[in-house]
Amino acid sequence: MDLGLKGRRALITGSTSGIGYAIAQGLAAEGAQVWITGRTQQRVDEALARLAGAEGIAADCATAAGAEVVFKRVPDVDILVNNLGIYERKPFFEIPDADWTRFFEVNVLSGVRFARRYAPAMAKRGWGRILFVSSESALNIPREMIHYGMTKTAQLSISHGLAMELAGTGVTVNALLPGPTRTENTERLRAERAKAAGMTVKDLEEDFFRTFRPTSLLRRFTSAEEVANLAVYVCGTGASATTGAALRADGGVVNQIM
Repeated sequence: MDLGLKGRRALITGSTSGIGYAIAQGLAAEGAQVWITGRTQQRVDEALARLAGAEGIAADCATAAGAEVVFKRVPDVDILVNNLGIYERKPFFEIPDADWTRFFEVNVLSGVRFARRYAPAMAKRGWGRILFVSSESALNIPREMIHYGMTKTAQLSISHGLAMELAGTGVTVNALLPGPTRTENTERLRAERAKAAGMTVKDLEEDFFRTFRPTSLLRRFTSAEEVANLAVYVCGTGASATTGAALRADGGVVNQIM
């Protein structure tokens, strides 16, 4: 299936690894001109060594100054994937104000800045794709990281509202909702938690789905590539009727019709 992405200019924030890298890889495979971003030049260079034909920018896209670095290098795009995000487990009563602010800055405001910068030119040309990488945690708020869930819900509000703002322009805006996903970072964190708990990673993963995500229908972690497959399709020309949507690649964790 030709997704009509050849020559399209695509920017994916926070994309040196994990879901962001998988989306960049998928878009590049469809012929898009891809830019990835990361906080350090080393991480960008390592990713580019595995991603032929792409370009990279070292900048902290969570800050206004870092965003400006990207805007100067890439003044215009056809596809914007707001993937940058952070998460951590922390009990609600131990989350200080600074953490709430930090999570909002990185997970929410960064995407607002990038969409505000690139969407007007997309609308003027009559074609564009904006995708916010949210999470099933936007609907299924995790008690072990409520501040993270808050930011993912905010992304749904922003993406849907922006889709309405851009109605009739040819620019679609959607949110992607991955579920528990296997990435380099999550693999490392699970190994650390398993070691601290004196258990195997396999046992820890089984306990995770039994205790924290019992509604999962897959009953396993999805791969970053499985999530990226949906993202790449939504960025293509064939998804022109899909906008203002919250699209789930969550393995059935969200136990509701939506």
